[in-house]
Amino acid sequence: MAKPNPEILKWARENSGLSLDEAAKKLNLKSSKQSGASILSAYESGEKVPTNKKVGEIAKLYHRPLLTFYLSRPPVIQKKGEDYRTAIDSMPIEANGNVDAIVRDIFVRQSIVREALIDSDDAESKDYVGQLKGLPEVDVACSYIKKRFNISTSEFRIQLNAHDAMGYLRKQVEDQGVFILLIGNLGSHHSSVSTSYFRGFAIADNIAPFIVINDNDSKMAWSFTLLHELAHILIGETGISNSGIEHKIEKYCNDVASNILLPAEDLSTVRIEDSSDFEEILGVIHERSAFYNVSASLIAYRLFRDGKISFADWEKASSHFKELWLQSKVKKPDDKKSSGTFYVTKRHKTGSALLKVVKNSILEGVITETKAGKVLGVSPGNVARMVGL
Repeated sequence: MAKPNPEILKWARENSGLSLDEAAKKLNLKSSKQSGASILSAYESGEKVPTNKKVGEIAKLYHRPLLTFYLSRPPVIQKKGEDYRTAIDSMPIEANGNVDAIVRDIFVRQSIVREALIDSDDAESKDYVGQLKGLPEVDVACSYIKKRFNISTSEFRIQLNAHDAMGYLRKQVEDQGVFILLIGNLGSHHSSVSTSYFRGFAIADNIAPFIVINDNDSKMAWSFTLLHELAHILIGETGISNSGIEHKIEKYCNDVASNILLPAEDLSTVRIEDSSDFEEILGVIHERSAFYNVSASLIAYRLFRDGKISFADWEKASSHFKELWLQSKVKKPDDKKSSGTFYVTKRHKTGSALLKVVKNSILEGVITETKAGKVLGVSPGNVARMVGL
């Protein structure tokens, strides 16, 4: 019987961001003679061989296919686009491990969808991918996006709330062949990833472009992230983002997204009489945020980029609004009774565009329910109900 490769057991744990003690505890490794960490260390040195059941638990914990642990050497990690995040070195290793696992999972889903579209003769090259590669002026880019994706600022504004406004944007973009998913964890809240480590991710593929939005962010911020990642696709840059602006591409995508949601004529209505009065700045931003259906942080960013407030005040205001949002989550936790059934929530996170492609691919015999489950993030047995078969 084949034995798991000790070298890969160690490699997978380290790449998941877990220490020996942390992994051993999660795997419930213990005995009367050895600590859990000692047992796991013995697995990784080849002194002991884990049972097949335990290897399966290890694969699940480290978010790796079972077959990986029986390879002769650790797999080569393919480059998965640019990392536009800031201060990566200061982020917890386990958080980065979770982000890496999410990105790997999205690439697998995207590759299955891409193959299914090609096999079913539904693949169409998206002319907008890479269209903004030369980084044209922000107003030119905004005009192109609004026209190409039929986005109306006034239509966005009349939506009842931020959730519906984002739904409007999502439909306009999905109608043009972009798949948009809401993902902020690896399947349970225990693996939730903060927006400090990952806010959005884009795969700039001309057949099956993907956008992932971290749904741990506020709903008002989802629209901005959607447009930010769409800008990445139009530039032709696959990559992962958080809230930094140090990188040229990130700053450009921020400017494009924020100018679409809050164009100059609307920004002009955000009047601050005394820029030295921080309380006045906060009050004006908060009032305009509700009026325009955009996050307060977005308005603060636009004011900063337009020279109306200082960089320090922008950072201070952003931190203030983030803290308010975090406090609101503590005071008003999600009401599970009103959040809908598992399938309703899962469909919303998956998006109608992806559900439609998967359903059609199953009916045409292009993909199996196993692959469909992988794309949708559910077990094969739940696929039929997810897509309505």
